[in-house]
Amino acid sequence: MAHLRIALAQTNPVVGDLAANSAKLLDWTRQAAADGAHLVLFTEMFLAGYPVEDLALRSSFVDASIATLEQTAARLAEEGLGELPVLVGYLDRADLAPRVGQPEGAPLDAAALLHRGKVVTRTAKHHLQNYGVFDEYRYFVRGDRLPIFRLHGVDVAIAVCEDLWQDGGPVAVVGQAGAGLLVVPNASPYEREKDDVRLELVARRAREAGCALAYVNQVGGQDELIFDGDSIVVGADGELVARAGQFREELLLVDLDLPVADREPGKTTYDAGDGSTITVDRFVLSSEPVTIDSPITPSIAPRLDDVAEVYSALVLGVRDYVAKNGFESVILALSGGIDSALTTTIASDAIGPERVHVVMMPSRYSSEHSVTDAEELVRRQGVNSRLVPINGIVTAFEKEIELTGLAAENLQARVRGMVLMGLSNEHGHLVLTTGNKSELATGYSTLYGDSAGGFAPIKDVPKTMVWELSRWRNAHTDSWFRMDVARPIPENSITKEPSAELRPDQSDTDSLPPYEVLDRLLDDYVEKDMGSAELIAAGHDPDLVARIIRLVDLAEYKRRQYPPGPKITPKNFGRDRRLPITNRWRETT
Repeated sequence: MAHLRIALAQTNPVVGDLAANSAKLLDWTRQAAADGAHLVLFTEMFLAGYPVEDLALRSSFVDASIATLEQTAARLAEEGLGELPVLVGYLDRADLAPRVGQPEGAPLDAAALLHRGKVVTRTAKHHLQNYGVFDEYRYFVRGDRLPIFRLHGVDVAIAVCEDLWQDGGPVAVVGQAGAGLLVVPNASPYEREKDDVRLELVARRAREAGCALAYVNQVGGQDELIFDGDSIVVGADGELVARAGQFREELLLVDLDLPVADREPGKTTYDAGDGSTITVDRFVLSSEPVTIDSPITPSIAPRLDDVAEVYSALVLGVRDYVAKNGFESVILALSGGIDSALTTTIASDAIGPERVHVVMMPSRYSSEHSVTDAEELVRRQGVNSRLVPINGIVTAFEKEIELTGLAAENLQARVRGMVLMGLSNEHGHLVLTTGNKSELATGYSTLYGDSAGGFAPIKDVPKTMVWELSRWRNAHTDSWFRMDVARPIPENSITKEPSAELRPDQSDTDSLPPYEVLDRLLDDYVEKDMGSAELIAAGHDPDLVARIIRLVDLAEYKRRQYPPGPKITPKNFGRDRRLPITNRWRETT
């Protein structure tokens, strides 16, 4: 057997910041070298950031990505790190003539091996995902090569992200080609309970390929997407060897005993099992095996439970959106209700309560406990607060224009939105909206009112989970949070009946079923795409099905104008679910 120490750099790149991402690569490679690593693995599209979306179609950006790759290889050698091979993802282009149906410039979701100041091999993703949040047929062309490089006597194969998730392609060829280790850079977004699916997949692919597998995944927030890390190393039998933590940057080191390579270098073409062929390019970096004098005990980070996972994802999403877009502070409306209380808490944990500003804006219909609950949260968390009663502003509007019913209710919400946006313009705060997924689904948000803002932390969180998350946070804290406060949410905000307080004695259940009933129905209709007949067959009340479907369908224009927010479910409102606004199709029972 031969031995390799692999370093998996579970890192948080910034889309478009090629220079900073390259500098981060050097820093982490320097650390890996100090730890005695023989190979460093970075994530998918690390140098460019992921996802780059239409930047992939801009030739200037592709040129800059390729140039940064070559400059990074040279800098590694200049700084004495050239002997340590580094695998990194970047944006490249194929040498293809333009044609109809091919993305402009033929971009590639590529990975390269850097060694001794040079780019020694390049490859690209073979399977392009085109489901859920992914539009990769729009951006990339397919790769058709599988590099296998010999490192200290071990043959190491390279595949990219989706190539692991699909049958056939590079992983199928790895088994035929007889590699001892398969390394896979990934940018696999988080959604609930995906870590179990991911581990099972990695283990199955390792068994299929007949070799150990190192899966390194990105961490961090990028607009609506959250990347949770959870990098994994398994043996050829699929047994877990090492696993990184979730939602945190980490250099995961693992020592592997691997078979010594016995095949000759050269090129061979294989049937990929998916109707295509793949050329294996086998070459040698170093043939002599090495010994590891002081083996490292493999690290297997404990898994977070489901609610802790979701809460951590939301915190990371807010933290990175604020930091990567250059905001110093956030502002939101604090009503004393559970949605704004949870949003404030997430923001405080993400960036620190000293950078969170809340505005209490009671109206003529606000209950006394709304103000006192909001004031209690301010006291517990230490956020910045101000009181701006809106009754006089609403009255001034009503003197000039007569509004009744729903229009009058919405006026209050729009005045609050105007106050927040004014303070945002004046002080440079990022406005956070506080609407949850159940409200967005049914249209229970006011356009240009409570929907006005720049980021929506609980946009993808059903109302029932809002309560779950709030109870969880009152029972837990974490050194990773920027707010060291136990029980940050007043109990009354959690237990009282939810109300928008836009008319006397208003309650959410005046016009909606209990949230436990509503969220189950919304899950089946929105997440699972069930039609009316299927919903009724699943046990939902027929009259309620008809009413809720109508509410959801009619609110599409509102959701299209809602700010982005972290994706935590399999189908969020945004990149996942794209229905036409102008649409006369209606489900019938």
